[in-house]
Amino acid sequence: MATIFVDTTYLHASQCDLGAFKALIEDTLHRADVPHASDIINNVPIYDTPTLADTLADTEKRKALMAEWAGVLMNRSGVVVLRRTYRDVSVIDEASEIFHNIIRDEKASQSTNADHFAPAGSNDRVWNSLQKLAQADPDVFTRYFANPALDAICESWLGPCYQLTAQVNLVYPGGQAQQPHRDYHMGFQTDDRTELFPAHVHALSPVLTLQGAIAHCEMNEENGVTQLLPFSQRYLPGYLAYRRDDFRDCFKQNYVQLPLAKGDTVFFNPALFHAAGDNKTTDENRLGNLLQVSSAYGRALENVDRTAMCRWVYPHLQKCVDADKFTSAEVNAVIAATAEGYSFPTNLDTDPPVGGLAPETQQELMNRCLDSNTSPDDFNRDLDALAGKRQA
Repeated sequence: MATIFVDTTYLHASQCDLGAFKALIEDTLHRADVPHASDIINNVPIYDTPTLADTLADTEKRKALMAEWAGVLMNRSGVVVLRRTYRDVSVIDEASEIFHNIIRDEKASQSTNADHFAPAGSNDRVWNSLQKLAQADPDVFTRYFANPALDAICESWLGPCYQLTAQVNLVYPGGQAQQPHRDYHMGFQTDDRTELFPAHVHALSPVLTLQGAIAHCEMNEENGVTQLLPFSQRYLPGYLAYRRDDFRDCFKQNYVQLPLAKGDTVFFNPALFHAAGDNKTTDENRLGNLLQVSSAYGRALENVDRTAMCRWVYPHLQKCVDADKFTSAEVNAVIAATAEGYSFPTNLDTDPPVGGLAPETQQELMNRCLDSNTSPDDFNRDLDALAGKRQA
């Protein structure tokens, strides 16, 4: 992966170099890089999915195509568009109807559908649309995901045994654009938190997930098809750069938008700078099913009941804190060994990222309760409430 190399194990926002970033995004995608593509538009390779059917059906040819996609996602422009991923869009329409019904029902129940990067009220979300579609209509779900091209693009980046999640985004007329950003995992963290991770983790994060979207309607510049900045995934400090005003201005001056027809898909490296665009229409809703696909390797060796561990450890840790037996570093070490420190996976319907990019973690809860001298009984109550929010 071509990156800007640094002389330290850790990255800091002050190291972000706009000139180096601009040099990367001025690169060009050449036809020789993407022999299977039918076209290149604004440095984005376009693939006509039906014409790839024979390639996808042949083991060796499929590997060659997947290697090409992985090369684009890693080293070249970082994004691919698959035209006509769904030749028969009737299943798209059936799924759309189900998603609209889910949105209506969830709004009636007054559930909170907070977004990570979009202003409140500009859109509606269906979190975990994968499971909800399977529950609402298993037949539609089966026909919707019976798509070899989807399987191949996911495997091309993550290898076999990947795990799919999906989140529907419905953007209304007048809906404002997202801020340019990078995506899950590291893109969902604040700068101060991101700086705690060594540089090699910044390089690792993008290969743990794949970001994609299935167009459930015609998407264009007017209704806000995704804004993309080719080659931006190659900038190593980008997780610290995307919130800076100078990098945001650079994004706004250089992003591209590729129109999508219903049934088209787009996939990109999660480190690519991107943002959903403004819906400038007065009468068009923009509906897309966003795919967040995870590597099978992003998992622990054993199942650990950390909620039970927190319950057991907290009273003893609190006594040590009250008696000044531990330094703050020792307290932090105990919490790190005991509690879950990452917000995900979670149930975003009940545990939304309100007021930030990610929900509260067990470690943050334990720290907060120790700081406020919360009793063990009250801590257990808060711990149960947190666990309840995260239930599937």
